[in-house]
Amino acid sequence: MNTVVTIVLFAIIFSIVVIAHEFGHYLLARVNGIHVVEFSIGMGPTLWSFVKSDTKYSIKMLPIGGSCMYEGEDGLESKEGESSPGAFPNANVWARISSVAAGPIFNIILAFIIALIMVNVMDIREPIASQVLEGSAAMEAGMEDGDRIVSINGKKIYLYEELTLFTISNRDKEAALCYERDGVQYETTLTPRWNDEYGSYMIGISNMDFRTAKGLEVLSYAWYEVRYYVKYTYTSLGMILQGRVTTQDVAGPVGIASIVGETYEVSKQYGWQTVLLNMMNFTLILSVNLGILNLLPVPALDGGRLVFLIFEVIRGKPVPPDKEGMVHFIGLMFFMILMVFLLFNDIRNIFLR
Repeated sequence: MNTVVTIVLFAIIFSIVVIAHEFGHYLLARVNGIHVVEFSIGMGPTLWSFVKSDTKYSIKMLPIGGSCMYEGEDGLESKEGESSPGAFPNANVWARISSVAAGPIFNIILAFIIALIMVNVMDIREPIASQVLEGSAAMEAGMEDGDRIVSINGKKIYLYEELTLFTISNRDKEAALCYERDGVQYETTLTPRWNDEYGSYMIGISNMDFRTAKGLEVLSYAWYEVRYYVKYTYTSLGMILQGRVTTQDVAGPVGIASIVGETYEVSKQYGWQTVLLNMMNFTLILSVNLGILNLLPVPALDGGRLVFLIFEVIRGKPVPPDKEGMVHFIGLMFFMILMVFLLFNDIRNIFLR
């Protein structure tokens, strides 16, 4: 594996995702008149910076994060020792909510833009049974080649990948399927089973038929792609909390960089277009992940900050900034410890391969 190429690709992908996130915070803060003290890409020592309109813009050494620091955030004061009218606590509560929520929202917007490009140049797979496998749960349930799955447990699906995600996360659990044949809808129940040949849980259908989205379908299927990865993120979190994921299945920045490098090595034999599309797909996945994870109601994350702001709306007055800042500091320390764990876990997994 080419280490230099791996580092460069990972840095580009991660920087795009982080810039989109922090730019969302920055843009809404500026719109709402909130003073941005520093807008930075990366973590650690500053490599390059400049100051414009009382905001410091900087690039830091480690390409694994970024920040958009508001004046007065977490109880911090301005250099003069007094908060200016543009300090974060002095802004209207809805201005603060929109500024905090903008980061994750911009990640979803970035993901949609990437999905829109990819759907325009790549074919899609619909949840259609090109082949129903012999002796499978689907065949026993009465399904036939050409059937289109409409919904699972009452929830509509639009991509074949959604079916795959369902079978992985609901192994050995009975599911209610609605499928369509010749314009008529049927309902049945079945349970995903382990398939030795494919090495995974399956309901027993395969689909290798691809088609091109046309016209306004492109917009719909771009959204379905983003929707799928949102579901994938939540499903993965659920499996982690349930203890259904081992440490070998969890990756931090080093692990993700390693996967990017391996994907590059496999893709480059098919040309730069394939490499570009795979890197765009990584960017889409990471952008959705960053957006969704940041909305979790955990201290130090955007979701944790939104909890305090929503509490302020309900209560009618804010939590004292120093107390809120302490809660977020504790959360930050937790994530620093988590990053160290992920680093050692990534290194261990690399050597175990």
